[in-house]
Amino acid sequence: MTKPSDSNNDSSLSVTDGVNQQSAINPQITNRSNNERKTLSVDEYVQGIKTGDRTILSRAITLIESTKPSDRELAQDIIEQCLPDTGNSIRIGITGVPGVGKSTFIESLGNHIIEEGKKLAVLAIDPSSTRTKGSILGDKTRMEKLATNDNAFIRPSPTGGSLGGVARKTRETIYLCEAAGYNTIFIETVGVGQSETTVHSMVDFFLLLMLAGAGDELQGIKRGIMEMADTIAINKIDEATEKAVTQAVREYKNALHLYPEMKSGWEPKVTTCSAITEEGIEDIWNTIQEYISLTKENGYFQNNRNRQAKHWMYDTISNQLRERFYDNPAVKEQQEHIEQQVLDGKLSSFKAAQKLLESYFNSF
Repeated sequence: MTKPSDSNNDSSLSVTDGVNQQSAINPQITNRSNNERKTLSVDEYVQGIKTGDRTILSRAITLIESTKPSDRELAQDIIEQCLPDTGNSIRIGITGVPGVGKSTFIESLGNHIIEEGKKLAVLAIDPSSTRTKGSILGDKTRMEKLATNDNAFIRPSPTGGSLGGVARKTRETIYLCEAAGYNTIFIETVGVGQSETTVHSMVDFFLLLMLAGAGDELQGIKRGIMEMADTIAINKIDEATEKAVTQAVREYKNALHLYPEMKSGWEPKVTTCSAITEEGIEDIWNTIQEYISLTKENGYFQNNRNRQAKHWMYDTISNQLRERFYDNPAVKEQQEHIEQQVLDGKLSSFKAAQKLLESYFNSF
């Protein structure tokens, strides 16, 4: 329906009602009528997820990301019912220095995996505005071919300034994606930093993307991130000289030899690729499969999953205790006053913390 302007009938000033914008991430989600947004029961969510309905999967993930207690409770019920259908995927963490071409690489590798008959979910931990808590989705909209593939599901997760929060949401989202039949899951991080350690605790294989010919190859790369990498892939070799690529491979191999032997029994590899030309992409996928076969054979794969599940349990306890502490009315009432006393030098940080903790425990 078109509403004419009050001043004249100039069509350029008309407003059109009811236009649904296409989603850049999953276009099939759009064009839903209002009655499709009715509240679903737990059983309806679970049935939709298990039959591969990406719209219902997206709605269930939105419940996971919600801060409303009722949504969180519903999300937990859904996860519990989906649990028997989880665990049957390969979880791959992908990180890299800024400008390394993660999105292009993910699309190239993702399309290759899908061509082999697999289903892929990409969970991208996005940088967020600390003011608006919104995510920056530019990288995801560049994966146009992958985003429109029926066997792919892409979901950015805004950090909202809380890495712990997005970690919990991502872990729970993994379960739902597995229940929906996605047997390969990529978890992309925003770059080289704190989030890599968190992602490492929820994946089976950790891939570090690097560049050749960018100056000191090891500059700014934390030792801990190098130690976590099961494979280092030097991307964009189509843009670098052969000498630069050879030097980068040599330097990374030398660096990896300095680190202790991995508990998995795997010897980390250094390889090269170009996401644009797809050179080396198949080799990387073969390397990942080789790693999975080895670790399943020697028992590390399942032992690692068990350790991660235990870690997630205690991490969830810590996060929920923290949230409940700061949401407690008694703590909120005194927090600003006690904080000011610390700033004025009238109270030590340790005594202030004790006072707030006492306020919390005495409130029950």
